[in-house]
Amino acid sequence: MTTREGDAPAPDSGDRTPINNRVHHVASGELDGYAAISGGTVGSKRLWMGLVENPPLSSTDNHHHGDSEAGIYVVSGNPVFVYHDGAQEVRLAAGPGDFFLVPPFVPHREENPNPTEPAVVVIARTTQEPIKVSVPELYQLKEPGTQSSRPTS
Repeated sequence: MTTREGDAPAPDSGDRTPINNRVHHVASGELDGYAAISGGTVGSKRLWMGLVENPPLSSTDNHHHGDSEAGIYVVSGNPVFVYHDGAQEVRLAAGPGDFFLVPPFVPHREENPNPTEPAVVVIARTTQEPIKVSVPELYQLKEPGTQSSRPTS
């Protein structure tokens, strides 16, 4: 740890009580489920980050993240992100190093079509805790907070 002259490193007491005036380190083996950074883990006020591993041949349900934006970074594997653009279903294939932005209230799902490899992604959301609202189908919303504009076909 690098410190300025006269500063002493804070002792590690093992206490995980969030302190909001310092940088927090969450080691890879210390995740709380999928959450690394959240209100519960480090006292975050407006950010949630976590690591998600989708097993081979898996798919999430159709969902959105409320008024939270979600940023996704693909660590490994080849996940497919699926959403509806108002006219048709859109499938975006990804690979390691790719980034995605999922805007607020956009229903989508993640799929891992690979029969042998998991897909690992890091997710950041603009809330301190994860929001996941399951929906029965993919559809395009008119505007956040309004009724959906479901396709007629």
